Amino acid sequence: MAEKDLLFEMREIEKVFAHVHALDHVNFNVRRGEVHALLGENGAGKSTLIKILTGVYPKDGGQIFMDGKEVEISSRESAAALGIACIFQELSLVPTLSVYQNVMLGKEIAKFGIVNAKQERKQIQDLIDHYGFPVGANDIVETLSVAQMQMVEILKALATDAKLIIMDEPTASLSSRESELLYKIIHQLRERDVSIIYISHRLEEVFNLSDRITILRDGKNAGLVEKEHIVPSEIIKMMIGKEVSEATASRELKTSDAEPVLTVKHLTRLGAYNDVSFEVKRGEVVVLTGLVGSGRTEIVRTVYGADPYDSGEILIEGKPYQPKISRSVATGFGLIPEDRRTQGFSPLLSVTGNVAVTNYDKLSKSGFVNKANENTLGHEAVRLVDLRPPNPDVQVGNLSGGNQQKAVLGKWLTRDLKIMLIDEPTVGIDIGAKDEIYEIIERLSADGVAVLMVSSDIAEVLRVAHRILVMRGGKITKEFNNGVATQEDILMASSGFAAEEGKEADA
Repeated sequence: MAEKDLLFEMREIEKVFAHVHALDHVNFNVRRGEVHALLGENGAGKSTLIKILTGVYPKDGGQIFMDGKEVEISSRESAAALGIACIFQELSLVPTLSVYQNVMLGKEIAKFGIVNAKQERKQIQDLIDHYGFPVGANDIVETLSVAQMQMVEILKALATDAKLIIMDEPTASLSSRESELLYKIIHQLRERDVSIIYISHRLEEVFNLSDRITILRDGKNAGLVEKEHIVPSEIIKMMIGKEVSEATASRELKTSDAEPVLTVKHLTRLGAYNDVSFEVKRGEVVVLTGLVGSGRTEIVRTVYGADPYDSGEILIEGKPYQPKISRSVATGFGLIPEDRRTQGFSPLLSVTGNVAVTNYDKLSKSGFVNKANENTLGHEAVRLVDLRPPNPDVQVGNLSGGNQQKAVLGKWLTRDLKIMLIDEPTVGIDIGAKDEIYEIIERLSADGVAVLMVSSDIAEVLRVAHRILVMRGGKITKEFNNGVATQEDILMASSGFAAEEGKEADA
């Protein structure tokens, strides 16, 4: 490849956190006018690399080049000055402002303190017309679809003369039709020599869009593949790696003969999931897996009573059940939400205080809380999850991520559980705490609790699941319930590809 074809290059990039190499001599480059996908499992180093590229993290070693010249990227501002822009999954728009006002926010055209709205509007409309974006400069952002809002984020990047746009999971919240619109815009950007780094777990779209793919694994380069050499099964093997332990590479699955505790029939919520049916039996761990936006979390929230549904039926032990949070708690449900910090615990309360919130029906009598019983329950929760430090009076917000999650589990373990709903139980948790949480899940199963879990971590899925339900586009598209399921099988099913013949578990 000729040097002049390169827009940007990272050489031998290193990043160390607490003596652990998050990036170990990683090489990555992008040509002018190409879509270059960055792939890797959770924890592979993608986010760290992008944060170095956008000035969020300083690099600990290596070099960065832009247009053949070595550069230092020390802040978001220095990245923007080089023509680097990032569009995150969480959009950063002011809903009550117009398209042009959002695009020009912070870079207004003004004289003597007076904004020239007419000139701003014309400048942004010219940009819209140039790329053929399906929005108008005067449109109010809150009236737009999610896809159109993403177009506004792209306009913000183009208004700064961005040469390199990073798209992080851009289609996670988009419908199929909206995704097609985004793909069209990406092709237009490429034709106008704008380079794109594309990060997505949706492998099918990655393979269709990309000119090249760089694969990271465990903070190192695992492969670089040109479009004409893309073979889905080979890419997945590069992502997973050859050196996976038997404990996490595959799992022997078996259908339980126990009676169903939770049954879901033809459950539909418009825009979230459609015609979903499954059951969870006594002592069984059923895992919902798939890509972000496939509807997994929404189903768990509906079953618990946090979100409504449009049609279908939910049964508990064979009897029709109308979900409501207070009713679910009284019935024997527990919930570990996806975002533990905002939904799972109160950071300023002690462990005992958090346990009490979930158990006031047991602790209060005539409106008064029995403090002695509350303290006893706090000590019991600490013992059940082996909390560290083993102090029920410590504020949960001051604990490590792993111990915070154990505290959330602890408040439910003190109850007589029938069904445990767990959403992404080990995100942001160190490996030692992960194993402890898996052991708690296995203990719940052994005690006869029906466990419905959501996880994007395939190694985790294979560690705990008795049955695996793969979701895609709001539907259950594959069930692994007998025989051996492997990481490759699940990743292929999640991405919309058929598993290799002879390796697929029975449905």
